[in-house]
Amino acid sequence: MADYVMALDAGTTSCRAILFDAKGTPRAIAQREFTQYFPQPGWVEHDADEIWAAQLGTIRDCLAKQRCSARDVAAIGITNQRETILLWDRATARPLAPAIVWQDRRTAAQCAALGARGHAEEIASLTGLPLDPYFSGTKLAWLLDELPGARQRAERGELCAGTIDSWLAYRLTGGTAHITDVTNASRTMLFGLSDVDWNPRLLELLCIPRQCLPRVVASSFGGIEAQIDGTAVPLTGIAGDQQAALFGQACFKPGMAKNTYGTGCFMLMNTGAKPLRSRHRLVTTIAWERAASEFAAREFAMEGSVFIGGAVVQWLRDGLGIIKSSADIEPLARSVPDNGGVYFVPAFTGLGSPHWDPHARGTIIGITRGTTAGHIARAALESIAYQVAEVLDAMRQDATTPPYELRVDGGAAANDFLMQVQADVLGVPVVRPKVTETTALGAAYLAGLGVGFWKSEAEVAANWQIDRRFEPDTGNDQIAAQRADWARAVQRASSWAQ
Repeated sequence: MADYVMALDAGTTSCRAILFDAKGTPRAIAQREFTQYFPQPGWVEHDADEIWAAQLGTIRDCLAKQRCSARDVAAIGITNQRETILLWDRATARPLAPAIVWQDRRTAAQCAALGARGHAEEIASLTGLPLDPYFSGTKLAWLLDELPGARQRAERGELCAGTIDSWLAYRLTGGTAHITDVTNASRTMLFGLSDVDWNPRLLELLCIPRQCLPRVVASSFGGIEAQIDGTAVPLTGIAGDQQAALFGQACFKPGMAKNTYGTGCFMLMNTGAKPLRSRHRLVTTIAWERAASEFAAREFAMEGSVFIGGAVVQWLRDGLGIIKSSADIEPLARSVPDNGGVYFVPAFTGLGSPHWDPHARGTIIGITRGTTAGHIARAALESIAYQVAEVLDAMRQDATTPPYELRVDGGAAANDFLMQVQADVLGVPVVRPKVTETTALGAAYLAGLGVGFWKSEAEVAANWQIDRRFEPDTGNDQIAAQRADWARAVQRASSWAQ
């Protein structure tokens, strides 16, 4: 058996490749950023060719850092930004247009029209998803409608549609594998949770030709070979980034939950072998599926999506210019004893769970002559914690086994100030593992299980170790008052762009 499993982590702003050893320890990491395009207000696009070039570059960089070759890699796993979608030519692998990113809101009117025709409940009952432009289905319909001849070519089977995992798998296999896994498929608004396949009614509703869609596989599978500079390596794992993080955090029992602090924040809670329909506007999704497992072959999760998490720190750096690097946010926030009555609702691209308001916009409220950059910075970090708390509140109300702690990962999980604020606002412990690269780690575990690099979920769980546990230490009355003010601020941000 080779020494490592490689995870390819195609995120929203960068691609990374990470080599993990048998203990789940990262041995080499390579990262390359790619360009974000904002052609119109509410539109967000990526260049798929640039993503592929960046990902291929990280593969080579990672192997060079570890001074090893593709022959030392037992398997490859892919994890990716989920709802971003593109169309490409099946024969040439050339994208027809920029990829439409999950943050993009251009199909808000189309979603509103579907809702006005009474389809919101039908879509939710079939997919577990609310009717929202966040998901891929209306984005794909938009591409097919707007690109000349695209729909006819798709019907003839000349085009491939897919999320970023499909795109990378297609390129890694030289065009022989047009696939996606169940977790990514379950985020398209085209995939039925009961039939676990592309749903004919949904395809009809959104006018999507099935011929252009990828074959759906398990999250951990076998039988597909990728090529890395002429060397064949098994491609045996695919999972959307948040489901991969849930697996990487070893949340294998119902009620176990994790939150990833990335560009957005995404909380997932394992709900077991059956889908649990949310009564509080959360998403029901497939957590993962293994082709062979000592557990149930398919697990489900409930999810809440916060669209702007760490991106609010990027905006303070790049847009407002009050910090020079993301790391500067913590000392600036600590420079003031409280937020000075300032609340920041970072609804730059609308509000996600549990509001689902594509017309909300960013709002900073409570500013006085005494407001400083420190108050703005503190309010920005607190906004992340408040949004996550809204999601956990909804999960508590929905779940038969509510979370007793929150496992955390992602870049902002390294911010001790934010993690303590998060524990205070949630009222439950926040637990940070020693390895916070859990998104990539989950993809590696799924791939490694597919080739026997790891033998069982129990072996995976044994690798998980605590770095630090943050306990709540602020009074309930104080938190309740702050959250009431936050709710008032959200009301003022809501529906602004409508």
